[in-house]
Amino acid sequence: MPETPLPPLVFATRNANKVLEVQALLGNAYQLLSLDSLGCTDELPETGDTLAYNAREKAAFVHERWCVDVFAEDSGLLVTALNGEPGVYSARYAGPAARDQDNSALLLARLADRPDREARFRTVISLCLSGEWHLFQGECRGIIGHSASGEGGFGYDPVFYPMLEGGVSDRTFAQMSRAEKNAISHRGQAVRALVSFLNEQSVI
Repeated sequence: MPETPLPPLVFATRNANKVLEVQALLGNAYQLLSLDSLGCTDELPETGDTLAYNAREKAAFVHERWCVDVFAEDSGLLVTALNGEPGVYSARYAGPAARDQDNSALLLARLADRPDREARFRTVISLCLSGEWHLFQGECRGIIGHSASGEGGFGYDPVFYPMLEGGVSDRTFAQMSRAEKNAISHRGQAVRALVSFLNEQSVI
């Protein structure tokens, strides 16, 4: 008998690194599709001032146009000494066309004379499944280093040292393997909550 095709689930992103991280957590229960898989060339709207608003807005945009089960996430780095900056502007902190290195460099410059390096990553996932909406969240606390370290990851990973049970890690997210990062990261927590929910719905 032919194998039953995996149910498609769209992740509303073009970020290949994010797709790989989420696919590793979802396993082989879904055919995870990206915006490129849909042929979507539109820029997704992000007009809100909260992560939750932006996540739902992006997922709704895709659902309304392609009528697919879809989830979108919005993540941000919130730095205590900077009153929660960069927050929802994390991906474009240094400008609309900023690279990851530009954003990290600006952050380090603004923290140069600050003794308080406390920060937290937050992820909010908005899922539209069979026309119903669900929200999942994750958070990882840590500190911002004084310079970038590590070649892996993306975004602010090279400057973020996560908090572990025994204290602050001596490695940044960018110095960890994908599996190590997924085990403790904000996105990993949110995706595991998503997967748990899907299990409860007998979707997987």
